[in-house]
Amino acid sequence: MYKLPKSGRLRRNKCFQAVYRSGKSYANRQIVLYVLPQHGRERRVGFAAGKRLGNAVVRNRVKRLLREAYRLQQHNLKNGFDLIIVGRQTLVNETLPAVSAALSHLCDRAKILSSKGGAV
Repeated sequence: MYKLPKSGRLRRNKCFQAVYRSGKSYANRQIVLYVLPQHGRERRVGFAAGKRLGNAVVRNRVKRLLREAYRLQQHNLKNGFDLIIVGRQTLVNETLPAVSAALSHLCDRAKILSSKGGAV
């Protein structure tokens, strides 16, 4: 079982804005992934779902799907990055396997997957 500790989350608006401004973005139909290298730090992640997706129930479901997809993938990712994972409109009707595959595809494009099974 893999957990997401408080130290592994982006929580302050200032941290989110730094990743949005200085990070590189990768996108597909379901997800946008922002990546900002942070040398000498552990990996931190934030999740976002905008108001255009729907009401609070829909946005919370999207964020739950994103968190679970990340939880399943986190042991394959390199350390030293700040990530923001943003859900798009097409994610509203997706299932967990589709979301997990979309996130894995973006992490591969961003070259943040580790070459071996464990985190680097």
